[in-house]
Amino acid sequence: MNSISFGEDYLQRLREGDPLVEAHFAKYFGELLYVKLRLRIHSSALIEDIRQETLLRVWKAARQNGIQHPERLGAYVNGVCHHVLQEHCRAERKHESTDDPEYEPFDLSIDLDRSLLHAQRKRIIEEIMEGLPERDRRLLRDVFLNEKDKGAICKEFAVDGDYLRVLVHRAKGRFKELYERRL
Repeated sequence: MNSISFGEDYLQRLREGDPLVEAHFAKYFGELLYVKLRLRIHSSALIEDIRQETLLRVWKAARQNGIQHPERLGAYVNGVCHHVLQEHCRAERKHESTDDPEYEPFDLSIDLDRSLLHAQRKRIIEEIMEGLPERDRRLLRDVFLNEKDKGAICKEFAVDGDYLRVLVHRAKGRFKELYERRL
C-alpha cells in the first residue's frame, strides 16, 4: 500500500470495507487534514473533531456511491473538510453572545510585546550611556532626552551653536560605536 493510486479500485475497496484501505484512508487523509486544520484552529480537540467528522462524511459518501470522480478523492476530502469547518464557524458565531458580562472583546490595538521591548531598549540605551564620557552623556541627555533649549545647552557647555552641533555629532558617533559593539 506504499504507492496508492486513488481510483475506482481504491474507492471500491473502501466501499467494501477492506481493512487495509480503510486504515490507509484514515491515516493518509487524517494527516493531511491535521496539517490543514492546524493552520486555522488552535484547539487540538476541535481539530480532531473536525477531522473525524470529515473522514466520516467522506467514508459515508463512498459507501453510498456518492463520489463520482474517484481520481479526485483528495480534492473531495479537502472540500468536505472546508464545509465542515465553515459549519463549525457558523455554529460558533450563532452561539456567541456579547451580552455576557464575562465577555470582553479583544483589543487589537494593545501590543503586549511593545512594553517589554521598550523596557529592554531603554535598559540597553542606559548601559551604553554609562559607557560614554560624562560630557557626552550630559550633552545627549540634554539634547535628546530632556529636549532642553539649545541656547541653555550652549551656555551650560560654554560653546556657540555651531560648535554645539559638532559636539552632538561626536557624542552621537561615540554612542553609535558603543551600540554597534554591543550588538
